Amino acid sequence: MTKDAEVDMKDVELNEMDPEKQPMTGDGAGPEKNGSVKLKVPEEEIKFTGLSKEELMKVAGTAGWVRTRWALLVLFWLGWLGMLAGAIVIIVQAPRCKPIPEMNWWNEGPLYQIPDLTAFSSDGIKGVVDKLDNLNQLKVKGLVLGPLHTVQSGQPESLQLGDIDPMQGTLEELRTLLEKAHKKGMSVVLDLSPNYPGSEPWFGAGSDITDILDKLKTASQHWLDIGMDGIRLSNVATAAASPDWDKVKAVVQADAPEDTKKRALIGVVEGLPAPDVALLLNTSGVDLLLSDLLRADSKGSEVAGGIQTLLSDQQQTSLAWGLGASGGLQLASQVRAPGLVRLYQLLLLTLPGTPVFTYGDELGLHGQMVWDSDVAPAEGAVINQTAEVKPVCAVRQGLVSCRSWFRSLSELRGKERSLLHGDHLPLHSSSSSMAFLRVWDQSQRYVTAVNWGTTATTLKLTLTGEVSLPAEALVKLSTDPETLAPDSSVELDKLTLGPGQAVLLHYPFTA
Repeated sequence: MTKDAEVDMKDVELNEMDPEKQPMTGDGAGPEKNGSVKLKVPEEEIKFTGLSKEELMKVAGTAGWVRTRWALLVLFWLGWLGMLAGAIVIIVQAPRCKPIPEMNWWNEGPLYQIPDLTAFSSDGIKGVVDKLDNLNQLKVKGLVLGPLHTVQSGQPESLQLGDIDPMQGTLEELRTLLEKAHKKGMSVVLDLSPNYPGSEPWFGAGSDITDILDKLKTASQHWLDIGMDGIRLSNVATAAASPDWDKVKAVVQADAPEDTKKRALIGVVEGLPAPDVALLLNTSGVDLLLSDLLRADSKGSEVAGGIQTLLSDQQQTSLAWGLGASGGLQLASQVRAPGLVRLYQLLLLTLPGTPVFTYGDELGLHGQMVWDSDVAPAEGAVINQTAEVKPVCAVRQGLVSCRSWFRSLSELRGKERSLLHGDHLPLHSSSSSMAFLRVWDQSQRYVTAVNWGTTATTLKLTLTGEVSLPAEALVKLSTDPETLAPDSSVELDKLTLGPGQAVLLHYPFTA
């Protein structure tokens, strides 16, 4: 196509008009005609108004809708009754939760004895006030102070149970201690053993026990009125044999004032076998009895047998355990080797009953208390260890580790029902080792195994009765984490412990 032809075609296109733009009349050459016009007709909006009331009632009354409504109603109630029946079946078949035994404050955590306040702190009672936060970190539930009274050894006429030795502190400082300890959830018990400087707590033969008990009754009422939460008495068998003992017991165990906790009468006895300890607990009527059945020279079979004897006749809430605590001695002074301190800490904090410690036991100390042990020494620093302070751990960093171990055990005991008030089931005992199981209802189970012998031993843990042992358990805490690492699995039928080693195992409840 030539260039001229292309121009002509464009002219034709420009000359053509859309039908809408063409005139409605002709150009004069023909008859008049209408043009083509496009019109948009809006669509009519249709609104749904639904059925009227009359129409709805008419439809609802039909046989089909009546049957449908009845069918839905029947299905609803059948479903509701089915769910109710299912819930009842679940409740009936679910295992019953074991009721929690009655617990008092002295059952909720360890007791911490401070027989010599000046050895604990040079500031005496005031020093104890300053260290309450430190003790609270250990989950201590009760402090046992003193004795604080004045008496000349072996001279009952000099006994002043209502006074405080000025070397120990003042009455105002003691009131401050009571107030602040109570705010932190700690109770305070006062040791009123009359002749504490002498060898015989009740002055021995020839003394007037009636007069002494009368003074004790008056003094107990005095200190309880001030705010003490209990009284501790050494060699309680001597006092309990007197007809006047009930007068003292009535004062201490009388109903406490409203909004105050129950008072504790704590007795101490030494040198008695397990059957006699159980008998004394019945005849004396004390709330808690601390004995020396657990000794460093005890055999595992003796300890296990003693525990079973006591638990077969007594509630564990009335039993207290300690190593040296009955005589106010530190744990480290009783063991033959420093490494056994942690073993006995684990044993005491997992036995059924109340663990009792003396100041410094959390650090493994033998002697005067030290308070800068929570900061590890700088590398190469010289550690000053005097003859009076003989820490089980050779350096301060070791003291920190001992305290951390004690704290972990105390915290675990406080939150695990099996350890706090669970049943005790023996698993193994020999001359140098023992193991037992602590269980409570559907809570986590715990196995304590200790070997205080000088050679390694392999324990085969077995259990008879309704409760069964799994093949394996996990390590919770171990005195030797290199051989028994936490969270590692061990076989219970061949558990090997090194010399002086202890381990705490756990496994879950299975229906």
